[in-house]
Amino acid sequence: MSRQPKKRGVYKDSKNPDSGGGGPSHDNLVDRVADFSYESDALAQLIVEMWLGQHGDLLLAPAETDYTARKNNAKTAFAAKGVYLERPIVITEKEYEDGFSLEDAGLVDTVDGIKHNYGVVFVVPDKERATITMPALSLLESAKMLMAVTPNGI
Repeated sequence: MSRQPKKRGVYKDSKNPDSGGGGPSHDNLVDRVADFSYESDALAQLIVEMWLGQHGDLLLAPAETDYTARKNNAKTAFAAKGVYLERPIVITEKEYEDGFSLEDAGLVDTVDGIKHNYGVVFVVPDKERATITMPALSLLESAKMLMAVTPNGI
């Protein structure tokens, strides 16, 4: 029995296509979007704040599937840092590793039968990657370093 490769990343497709039967399937994730890294002091500060327990409303509990509030909260948090995006969302490394669907998160619109991705997905590094007991300045540098390692940073 051959094993299929893991579908890690961000995909435009839905895990739950309307074509019927069954629950979420990683086999449905086909149209992968590009990964890239970006360094920003403001976004690194946001990572540090999340590591320290702030902005808990940016991430969903594992059983939740309604992304509306999460997208709105991300838009507000990024705007407070001077980053203005129409449809941002923050995901965990686990969500990235499990394959994240832009369509399921409501970040894809279909216009004239063509799917258009209007979302921007940020992967927040797991706080276990940094020594959280360090001073905030050291945490900021740790966040910047992890941002440079796609997809381990916003």
